[in-house]
Amino acid sequence: MDSLHAGLTASFRHFSQKFLVRCAVIAGVVAACAACSKTQPGQTAKRDQAPKAVDTVHVRQESIHEAANVVGTLAAIDEVTISSQVEGTVSRIAVDLGDRIQAGQVLVELDREKLQYNVEQQQAMLASALAKYGASHEGDLPPVENTPDVQKAAAELVQAKQAADRASELHRRQLVPKQTLDDADATFRSKQASYDSAVQGSRNLSADIQSASAGLKLAERQLRDAAITAPFDGFVEKRIVSLGEFVKNQAPVMSIVRVDPLKLTGEIPEGMAPWVQVGQDVQLLVDAYPDRPFTGKIARISPAVNPLTRAFPFEAMVPNHDALLKPGTFARAHFATSRMVDVLTIPYATIQYRYGVNRAFVVAGDKLQARELKIGDRLGDRIEVLSGLKDGDVLATTDVDNLTDGMSVSVKAQ
Repeated sequence: MDSLHAGLTASFRHFSQKFLVRCAVIAGVVAACAACSKTQPGQTAKRDQAPKAVDTVHVRQESIHEAANVVGTLAAIDEVTISSQVEGTVSRIAVDLGDRIQAGQVLVELDREKLQYNVEQQQAMLASALAKYGASHEGDLPPVENTPDVQKAAAELVQAKQAADRASELHRRQLVPKQTLDDADATFRSKQASYDSAVQGSRNLSADIQSASAGLKLAERQLRDAAITAPFDGFVEKRIVSLGEFVKNQAPVMSIVRVDPLKLTGEIPEGMAPWVQVGQDVQLLVDAYPDRPFTGKIARISPAVNPLTRAFPFEAMVPNHDALLKPGTFARAHFATSRMVDVLTIPYATIQYRYGVNRAFVVAGDKLQARELKIGDRLGDRIEVLSGLKDGDVLATTDVDNLTDGMSVSVKAQ
């Protein structure tokens, strides 16, 4: 019994010693963790409390030209539908939808065979009229008095006049009877009529030559019109005819549009109209190229206000050499006026943009205060501030994207 009790006592003592050792180890680990948890926040707080050195700038007030922002529409200056000037069958289509064209370039060709026959017929008629008139070509027509028929009639008239004069003299001397005088006088009047008729005939031949010449020119023009050409540089907006189709006179064949320059149409607000002038620059932005501004010039301003919008319509010419801008698209136009206004401006680099909100950080003592901003126009490397700041505020400019509200800062020596 005593030996059993001694064994149990020894076992209990061994278990107790192991338990106490383990408890001591656990207590040490817990104490170490506690020490770590107490030390780390202190170190972090110590780091957070270290002020950030920043550069600063002041919000300043400036006098600038007041700007106007409007939405306008780009339109083509020239947009036409080309029609055929002659009848014929389409034998060739040289360009199609979207093709770039130059003034004078052939768009559509019609069959030329019948038109060529008409030219040859008019040439023959002109040659016949020239031969009757006694000329070799149209540019070398002799005077009416020098045509063969008129010269012959003139010679016969002179001869008849001389015969009538001799008969009159002989009758006065009573050497010939009255009948001879009457016959000579009748012959003279007949030759006079023949001469007048020859002159009139030559004039008629001259008119025939002019008519044949005009007919030839018309036929040649119709032959040239068989090749339908572009009246100006531009692009093909629509092709209307097909190969082999018979088109009549004045039938539309193709629509073309001029895209350089384009015309911007919009309206100037009534309050700004007195300070906007013809000839001043206008900056444009379109959705297709949001980061590429285009420049134009105001060409016309309406003298009358639109009674529905209380604004003045205007037009601006926008160069479009690369054909990047397209007619019919919307454009946001920005132009400065001659009116001077006082505005608050800050460097663009002082703005922090996050989640659709613009902020700037005002240095107030050794802390930063975040201010939400409403901004206006960009002015070079500065930007207009409409609200959120006041003149003289000091802004932090260092590492703006990483600044936070309430951050401790120290201002660097300027």
